[in-house]
Formats: sequence, C-alpha cells, structure tokens
Amino acid sequence: MSTTDDLKSLSEVHGSVATHKQKGWRKIFAFLGPAYLISVGYMDPGNWATDIAGGSQFGYKLIWVLLMSNLIALLLQSLSARLGIVGGVDLAQASKNRYPKWANFPLYLLAEIAIAACDLAEIIGMAIGLNLLFGLPLIWGISITVLDTLLLLFLIKHGMRTLELFIVSMVFIIGISFFVEMLIVEPVYQDVVGGLAPSALSGDALYIAIGIIGATVMPHNLYLHSSLVQTRRFDRSVQGIKEALKFNFIDTTIALNLAFLVNAAILILAAAAFYVNGYHEVAEIQDAYVLLENIFGKAAPTLFAVALIAAGQSSTITGTLAGQIIMEGHLNLRIQPWLRRLITRLIAIIPAFVTVLYFGEDALGSLLVFSQVVLSLQLGFAIIPLIHSTSDQKLMGAFAIKTPTKIFAWLCSAVIVYLNIHLVVDEVQGWLNNPELNAAVIEFAVIPLLLAALALLIYVFVHPLIVKRKEKQLRVPHGTAVKYIDSPVVPYKHIGITTDFSAKDQQIINSAIAQGGLNARYTFIHIVETAAARYHGTEVLDQETISDEENLKAYAKNLSDLGYTADYQIGYGSTATAIAKIVNSSGMDMLIMGAHGHRGFKDLLFGTTVDSVRHKISIPVLIIN
Repeated sequence: MSTTDDLKSLSEVHGSVATHKQKGWRKIFAFLGPAYLISVGYMDPGNWATDIAGGSQFGYKLIWVLLMSNLIALLLQSLSARLGIVGGVDLAQASKNRYPKWANFPLYLLAEIAIAACDLAEIIGMAIGLNLLFGLPLIWGISITVLDTLLLLFLIKHGMRTLELFIVSMVFIIGISFFVEMLIVEPVYQDVVGGLAPSALSGDALYIAIGIIGATVMPHNLYLHSSLVQTRRFDRSVQGIKEALKFNFIDTTIALNLAFLVNAAILILAAAAFYVNGYHEVAEIQDAYVLLENIFGKAAPTLFAVALIAAGQSSTITGTLAGQIIMEGHLNLRIQPWLRRLITRLIAIIPAFVTVLYFGEDALGSLLVFSQVVLSLQLGFAIIPLIHSTSDQKLMGAFAIKTPTKIFAWLCSAVIVYLNIHLVVDEVQGWLNNPELNAAVIEFAVIPLLLAALALLIYVFVHPLIVKRKEKQLRVPHGTAVKYIDSPVVPYKHIGITTDFSAKDQQIINSAIAQGGLNARYTFIHIVETAAARYHGTEVLDQETISDEENLKAYAKNLSDLGYTADYQIGYGSTATAIAKIVNSSGMDMLIMGAHGHRGFKDLLFGTTVDSVRHKISIPVLIIN
C-alpha cells in the first residue's frame, strides 16, 4: 500500500537534506548541490559534438550563442526550481495535473523518448572516451555502461549529499582537464572576447547555432531540477520560501556559469586547435582526439578523453534519475528504483548496439547528432507546461511569476521552439534527399508523427489558456483521506503461520495468538525448497521433507496441549506460490509471516517471499521483522 511519502517526487531522498537548523554560510552550503547535478546535462557529449563543429568551422564567432543559451537555461532552470520549492511538485506531476488523461500519456511517451535519447548520447560519449583512452572496442564500452545503474543505486543509497559530491567531483575533473588544455593550445584571448559580441547567422552558422541551443537547453533537466530542490527540508513560511528561492538561484547561477565556461572551453579549444590550423570540418569527437594528438602531442588528447568519460558518467546518472521522476510523475507508477534505472539504460543501449553491429562504429557520430534532434523535438513539451505552472496563482500563490518574467519566458520559449522546429525540418529534408534512406517511410510514417507532435504542442500551449484548472485538482498523485465509519471488529477465525524452524518462530507464533486468541484455528505452514521439491512441485520423501514434517507436528501438538486448535500443512517447490496455494485453498482469513532478515543486495539477488505472497492472496498479512 502506498503512503503519502512514497508518492513524493524521488521519495527515497525527498526532504533528506535539512537546512532549517543551519546558520550563515552553512545554510547557503546546505542548499547548494541540485544545480550541479543539472549542470552536467549542459556539458554532456551531445554538447561536445556541436561545440567542436562550431569552433572548427567558425572559430570564436559562436561564443555569444553559447552565452545566450546559458542565459535562457538560467531562466528556465530557475522556473523549474521555483515550481518544486513553492508548488511542492515536479514538472511531470504538474503536467499530469494540468492536462487530461488522453494528452498526459503522449506527453509521458515523448518525455520517455527524450530521456532515452539523452541517455543514448551519454552512452556513446562514454564508450568513445574509453575507446580513445584505453583502446577498448566501442561495443565493449557500450556494454560497460550498464554498470552505471549499480553505481547510481550505490550512491543514492548513501544519501543525496554523496551523489552530489560524486557529480561535483566529475565536474571538477572536466573543468581541470579543459583548463590545462587551454594552457596547451594557447588561444588568442582577444579574439575570444570578440566572440561574445552577437553577429549575423546564416547557412551553416545558423544550423550549428540551432544545434548548440538544442543541445544546451535539455528537457530532462527541467523535470530533474523541479524534483531535486525538494530534497531540501526548509521552513515552509513565506520568509522560508523566499530564502529557499534565493539560495537555489545562487546555486543555479554558479553551476550553470561553470557549465558555460566548460562549453566555451570546448568551442575555444576547437577554434584554437582546428580552425586556426585550417581544419574546418571537424565534427566527430574521435577526429578531434586524433588532431589534438597530431598538433599538440599526447597530453592534450588524454585530458580530452578523461573529460569525456567524466562527462558521460555524470550525465548518465542524472538522466536516469530524470527517467524515474517522469515515470512516477506522469503515470503515478512506482517501481524499484534500480529496475527503473536499468530499464532506462537498456532502452538507450539497444539502439547503440544495433548501430555498431549493423552500421559500424563510424555511424555512432551520426547517432549522437540524431539523439540531439530527438531532444530538441521534445523541448517545447517541457517548457510550455513549466511556464503555465509557474504562472498559475492557484498553485504558486504569491510566488507566481510576474508579468515581465512571464513575457521573457514566453519569448525564450518561442525562440527555442522555432529554432528546434527549424532544426527538425532541416533534418527531415536531409533524410528525404538521402538516397540510402527509404523516402516512403519518411513521408508516410515519420512526417505524420511529426505533424501529430506539432498538433499536441499547440494543444499543450492553448489548453491551460481556455480551460481553467479546478480549485480542488490534485497537486500530487494521491487521493484525499476518507471518513472513517465505526464498525464492529470481526475476529480472525483461521490464521496461517509460516515457519522456517528458526529462533524467530517463537515471535511469529506469539503474534498469531495475540490476533486470534483461544477461539481461532491455527495452521502451521512450511514449504520444502529442495531441488527435488522444486522440480516435481509435489510431495517428495527426502530427508529434509521428513524432518520438516516432524517439526510441524511438534508445533501443532505444543499449541494443542495449551488448549488451542492447531494443525499443519506442508508445501513443495516455489515458496511464494506454494504458500499462496495453501492459504487460498484452506479458507484462511489472516496470514502471519516472518521477514527473511536479509536486505539490500540480498533482496535484489534472492527476492522477497513476502512481496510475492502478498500479490497472490487477498487476506491481511502481518509481517514480523
């Protein structure tokens, strides 16, 4: 049964970092962290590809595009943090509450596809980094990335601060690597400053600029930030909320400016190393590595590969977290976090495997660009609900965004949606002109899907403007408390008691008697799990079965001697299935079970009988730890 805590965004770490007891700089430090997890999405391998292409083709001229993208990202991430802090919901939950069911499901699917596309970019970047640094074949590098799921499980089990420390260390490695590379390549800093001045864009420059914006402002970060800020526990008064907003804005500003510096460093590196030396067509990460080695020796490309691995590792962790938030928020579906993250990873790994096996390793670069196109298509479906939600006075109260902020936010949204639609149209035209691709599939499958997505995007924008949200609409995906009606308590008449002949049996039997007293009938249950019992699924006369039955007889006789009504039943094979079969066929009205006593990885490895049994029976189950 779900509890209110289970239904909170990222419930396993929700409100886990206390801030209200801190003072001075310690209080500021307590709020720092969520935006650093967000910032790694702004320096992932997808960004690398566009930054390298921009720097090699146009030198320092597109640095101002990076700066503009960073300012837009700062606004949108601040709105995302505001939604989580004030509204107490993440963006997926807010979208679920704002739109009807028929629209909510495609919004979920689009968000899920964007998460997979984002994860795909991280997998490719990680595999390329391992290949460049250690010569590991790309197919093995892709396979190794499955272990990220176990790393994330380990980190989040040790608390939000441990996860944030790991991410910050990855960002630090990336920053140091590029700082040293700047010293090696020696860019002309006067030209770098000149690149901050806006210039006219056309042709390839416009195309790459769109790619930079699409790769910089990423949809999964908006879902993620609105949830991560809820890991901070703070005073919910007006003053406390104002303070939380201020400190989170500081956190966001510092983290995203660091991301901007890293992205700018990649573009500057490409400009100083390739553009200046006449290499104007460098778009592949592997090509950049080889050229760096040819021009500057071994140190520069080694640092480049180390930074790439760190970027891929950190970005994929935040991407899988966002996947969990989207599934829980849109569908109110809670599954084990490790399973959710494994599903996210496998969805992304499959296309990477197929690409390498059928199209060769050289096709990974094209797949990386394609993942950014998919991300750009989904961006509007995250930005528009975000602006609607943070403008909603019923949800945000006095903290709803003001008119100037609202106008600027919609302007940024319009620019991003236009540029990303422009990018998608260009890509589709390129596919239609490619003789190796099936034009009929694109015309009759891809284009109709894109038009349907555009229609949904228009609906997402218009719906909140013409249909006002109901006063009592749920802000989180659970119901309201029901009124309790006093009724007579029906005593339990037939209680099942599972046994494993350990010291815990005494406690389990005592708990059963406390529930039924002298008037109930007690049935002791034990399941034989030998290999023969599992194979046959019926009675076997091995030594273990004989011994177990003697023990059950002894339990039943002990209770009978004390004046209770007791018998026993023995089952064979799968524990959960056999227990459920006995319970359902015997007409029991309550079951008393002891927990296994193992936790963590053992639960993951062996499973929990209690969980399996409770899904197979319909009577109350009392679990004794």
